[in-house]
This record gives sequence, C-alpha cells and structure tokens, in this order.
Amino acid sequence: MAKDSTRGRLGRQVDVRGLIMLALGTLLVMVGLFGLWQTWMVFDENDANARVHHAQDQAAQAIAGEIAQQRVALMSALGGLDPHTIQTTPRETADSLRGRLPQVKVLEFYSGSLDEVLHANFRDFGYAKAAQLMAAQSADGATLAQSVVARDGERRLTLVLPVGQAQRPQAWAWFELPFEGVKQRFESIPPEGGRLELRQGDDRTDLRLLANGSSSALSENVGKQVAGSTLTIVAALPGAYIVVPRTWWLDALVALLCLAGGGYLLWMRAHPRGARIQPEEPILSDLIENTPEPATPAQTPKAKPAVAPPAPVQVDPTIFRAYDVRGVVGKSLTADVARLLGQAIGTVMREKGLSEIIVGRDGRLSGPELAGALSDGLREAGIDVIDVGAVPTPVVYYAAYRFNTGSGVAVTGSHNPPDYNGFKIVVGGETLSEGAIQDLYHRIANNALERGGKGKIRQIDVVPDYIDRITSDVQAERPMKIVVDCGNGIPGAVAPKVLEGIGCEVIQLYCEVDGTFPNHHPDPSDPHNLEDLILAVKSTGADLGVAFDGDGDRLGVVTKEGEIIFPDRTLMLFARDVLSRQPGATIIYDVKCTGHLKGQILDAGGSPLMWRTGHSLIKAKMRETGAELAGEMSGHFFFKERWYGFDDGIYAGARLLEILAGDLEERTPEQIFATCPKGVSTPELKIEMAEGEHYKFIEKFRQVATFGDAALTTIDGVRADWPDGWGLVRPSNTTPILVLRFDADNNEALKRIQGVFREQLLKVDAGLKLPF
Repeated sequence: MAKDSTRGRLGRQVDVRGLIMLALGTLLVMVGLFGLWQTWMVFDENDANARVHHAQDQAAQAIAGEIAQQRVALMSALGGLDPHTIQTTPRETADSLRGRLPQVKVLEFYSGSLDEVLHANFRDFGYAKAAQLMAAQSADGATLAQSVVARDGERRLTLVLPVGQAQRPQAWAWFELPFEGVKQRFESIPPEGGRLELRQGDDRTDLRLLANGSSSALSENVGKQVAGSTLTIVAALPGAYIVVPRTWWLDALVALLCLAGGGYLLWMRAHPRGARIQPEEPILSDLIENTPEPATPAQTPKAKPAVAPPAPVQVDPTIFRAYDVRGVVGKSLTADVARLLGQAIGTVMREKGLSEIIVGRDGRLSGPELAGALSDGLREAGIDVIDVGAVPTPVVYYAAYRFNTGSGVAVTGSHNPPDYNGFKIVVGGETLSEGAIQDLYHRIANNALERGGKGKIRQIDVVPDYIDRITSDVQAERPMKIVVDCGNGIPGAVAPKVLEGIGCEVIQLYCEVDGTFPNHHPDPSDPHNLEDLILAVKSTGADLGVAFDGDGDRLGVVTKEGEIIFPDRTLMLFARDVLSRQPGATIIYDVKCTGHLKGQILDAGGSPLMWRTGHSLIKAKMRETGAELAGEMSGHFFFKERWYGFDDGIYAGARLLEILAGDLEERTPEQIFATCPKGVSTPELKIEMAEGEHYKFIEKFRQVATFGDAALTTIDGVRADWPDGWGLVRPSNTTPILVLRFDADNNEALKRIQGVFREQLLKVDAGLKLPF
C-alpha cells in the first residue's frame, strides 16, 4: 500500500509541474505573438499617417485646382465687360453674361462701394452672402471662394470677383456655382484608411461639409487650407490599438524573448529530463476487485421522460415600429416577447464587441415584469446589465454616458395609453430606428439569437448624479414660481428636484407616480391635458407652467395668461440662445413645425434644416450634420450644446427657465414669448385608424392627392407649403393614427388650406371622420 501511495504522489507531482510549464509556456508564446503584432502596428503607424496626410494634400490641391479653374473662366468673362454698362444696367448685363456661362446658377452685380449690401435686410439678402461680399472689399489679394446653402436648400460654391481694377473695383460680381465639382474632386481622393473632412470656417464656426472614410478615425485639430478659399481639409488618422511603447525595435526584442522562453518551456514539457514514471500494468486481482457489480433490476435507474421543447413564441411584427418597439401589454407585448427582444439586442451588441447595457423603466404597472424579462434575455446573450430602476427615459440615456456603456434600453410606453408599453433602444451610441429595429424582429423570427450566456446584473441609483450634473451647469438668475405637471408619470420623481435645484419655486401637480394615470393622460401635445395646469398657474399666481409626458423626454409650456406655447415657438428661444454662443450652427426641426421657424433661425445666424419626425431619426441626423440643437413639434428637444444630444424634456425645461430668468431686460415670460412670431395654427389633430392602416392610407394619399402650386415635402407624410401657410398629414410611428397640423398667416388662409386638405383626404376615403 505504501508503494501505491508513493506512486500516486509522484504522478501528481509530474502532472502539476507539466501543467505549470504548459500554462506558462502558452502564455509567453501568446504574449510574444501579441508583441510582434504590436511591433508591426507601431512600425506601420507612421507610414499609415503619412499616407493619410498625402491624401489630404492631394484633396486640397484637387479642390484648389477646381476653384482656380472656375475663377479663371469667370474672370475671363468679366474682362470683356464695360464697368459703366454694369453700373447703369446691372440686371440686363448679368442676364446677358449668364448666357455665356451656363454653369453659373446665380449672377448678380453690386456697386463698388457695396452700399446696397450694407443697408440690405440680411434676413432676405442672406447673412453669409453679405459677409462674403463685405470681406471681398478688404481682401489682401484674390477674394476667397466659400460655400453657402441657397434658398432652395442646395449647397453651392460662391465667388465674389472685382470688375475693373482690383485695387479700386467699380463693381462686384457675385457668382453661385454648382458644388458638385468640388464634391467630385474631394471624393475622388481615397482616404487611405483614415478619413478626410472638407470643412469651412474658423475654430468658432467650423462647419463640416463633406466626409470620406472611416468614421472611427481620429480628427486632427488643424486642417490644410485649400488655396483661394475659406475651405480646409482635415485629416482623421486611423486609430491604431497600441498599448506598448512606440519604439519598434524594443517591442520586437521583448516579443522575441517571450516567444523563445515560451517555446523552450513547451519543449521542456514534451522532453522532461530523467526517467519517466511509467504507470504499472493492471493485474487480474486489481481488475476483479475494481469491477463494479452488475446492477439489479431494482437498482437500474429509470430513464427520464423526454421533455418537449417549449413552444415557439409568436411575435407580432407590427410592434417593431419606425423608431422604437411598442405594443399592447398582454396582447402583442408579453414578458416572453421582452425576453426575446433582450436576446436580440444582446446578439447585436455581441457582434459589435459591446458587453454592458443600461436598463430602466417608466412608472407603468407592466414595467417591472417587462424590464426583468428584457434583462433576462440580455443576460442570456452574455450581456451585463446595469439596472437603474424606475427613472425617466432621459436618465437612462444619461446613465449610458455616465457609465460609458454607450448602450441603454428604456422600457416605456411614453405618452401612450396605460395598456401600452415599449422599448427605446440605444446600442453603441446609436438610437435604433427603421432598418435596425426591423433587424431585431428578423433575428427573433429566424431564431438567430445568442444563448447560454451568463451576464451579470447590478442595481445603481443614478438619479442623484443626473440632478447634480444639470444643476451644476444650469441656474436661474432670478427666482421664478412655476407649476410642474407630470401627469402621474415617472418624471414626477425627478423633475421637481431638478427645477428646484436650479433655483425655482416649484408647485407640484400630479407628481405622484401612478401607472394608471388617474388625472389626465401624460401627453402635453394635447391641449386638453394642459387644462388643469393652466388653471393651477392662474390660481397660484405662478410665472409659468411646464408639463412632461409619461417618460420625461417631452416638454409642454403654458403662460400665466393661459396661452399654450407650442414647441416650435419654444425652439425659437432655444435657437437664439444656442446660436449666441455657437454662430452658424445647424438647427434641426421636424416637418410639423411652423414656417416662421426657418426665418427665426436665419435671423439668429443659424442654418435651419427640416427633417422627419421621430426621436431616433432626429438624433441620427444630428450626428450626420453636427447640429447643436434640434426640436420636434411633439415637444422633444435635443441639446448638443452643453449637453449630450439626446431628447430630454426635464433638461429642456431647465434651459428654458434659465433663458427666461436670465433676460437682461427682466421681461415677463409672456413678453419674451411675444418676440417669437406666430400665425394662426392648430394643435396636432389626430385621426384614429386600425393598426397598420395609417401607413397604407398615406401611401395612397401620396399617389392621388394634388395641391396645385404648393411646394410639397414628402420626407415624412405630405406637407404642402403656400406663401401664406401650410398643411401636413403624416402617419404616427407610435400609435395607429394620422397626425395633421395646419398653420397660416390668418384665419382665411387657414380655412382655405384646411379645405384643400379636406378635399384631398376625402378623395382617398370618403368616410373619413375629420377633426377639422
């Protein structure tokens, strides 16, 4: 027995030593291989950067050549003109010259003194155009070409050229040329693994016009000037993953030493020194003693009955909407659906190399069950979950930034009825919409889901940090008394604390969280839901009333006189404030906003851009354009300036009160809002339809409706603009309804526009019940 014991101990010693050598040798080989890869990355980095910089030089030269070619052609055409003729008949001369310059979109002549420009109405004339003409007077050498957006929304290349002597021109010629030539020259240069950006302006008003290449490349701070213009080419260098010192020979030496050491240890394990301890052959007695007795019938374990696989969960494709997932609880939306959705989201995250996500929910009664099932599905896919509990949707977005996950899901029915719930989804910093939402459904339908993961879950209270972040930056300079109506939605747990924290006296109205919404529906876009707030503001003598929707990402405003301030007018104030610090910034608004908004943004020195309705669609457009602010008629406001770019009704309320309380003339809110022009308009009008029918109606409406000489916009439904007003009909992406809005300069125009739409709507469905 002693001999057997010694043999076992020796065997175990050999096994342990061999395992240690195997593990250490394998580790050193892996480190060595990683080191060689890092050496190659270090060696290649300078060459890669040089290639991108060479492409940057080529792009700058190509665009400079395009501009120079245009300048020569235009100067040659101007050289044959009589300055006196231009001064006496500028318009006729311009028309005649344009016949010889077919590439020119606009040609205008101005006096040598530019007096008519100095006294022009810049809103109509164009701020950028006026600035370029005035800069030409003081130009040291050739005037600089630049780019502007024309009235029709088309980007163009513009040049101001002198007529007569360059030192004392007798007139100035303004040219607008197609931007396509510059774009083609720019895009013809390969970015060589990095990214090239065509920008315009200085450090304060820098505007990105075009980009070509990898979105993950890191932009340099200084670009290369394009000769003869205000344009620059900025190089973005490929981001190499390098964690070792950037000395290639030292990295190579360490890597080779690790490979040599690892290889030696693995060789030693395969060829150990000294005699090997051979296992003894078994003898007959050992086999007999250790052979198990056959089991008796009574001892034979019974075979377990086969367990039938669970029945597949039927998922309704209609809940996967344009920019979120939304359905009726217990019908199209169940805990099983939420679990599968979590697996689908987790599968997408795993493919993107993401491992952690924020999950929060609003105050609806179905929230805990759906959020729990969603988290289970995410963990099944191998994703770690940070549960922030019952919080407004903007707090979920904030937590994604705060904990650097870049991903989050808000379980919320937003402003929908109590029996609805849904999911707003962010993955890797991108709010999922349209195709990405449909991709989740197809993964579920095709059973292409990650399984068997063991993701972890932890609970964190992020609300105090969210409140501190806002109140540390936003403050009301004078105390204001406000009524806050949360409609028994989840903002009631956060919004009053934020607004008190910025220095306001808050009177709470329906701030107790109750998922049945016993007092009124939490939707500030419906004037009926603001009736109690208006009454409370009047009865308490408050300065203002603010309301939030069910999950806190939308804001409504009423004055002490009972006037409802529609969100497009609130956006005018936000635009002025942001543009005072970010001149030239892009401001995005949706198709439901007033026609006055564009002029207000232009007057404030901004660049207006109309886009489709939908929080995820707006955020995607903000990332694409680099916009500093966006807003929707529904009350969503997106601040990039001083905030993170997501829609946050609570933060927007704080910024509004900061503006009103900080007015230098100490005007009342009514006086300040009076500076925001308004015509005669309707609130959002709604036509209920069966699920999915509203999309079919709009498709048919696009085909058969006619609006005469109106300008049509069809990026989201159908919007018809006349000189004195406009009308819109579009399908809601949250509930099965048609949304309509009308806006005009006066009642007569409003009635006429409504009449046109009434006729066209009934042409599609004569039995339609219209709310106007």
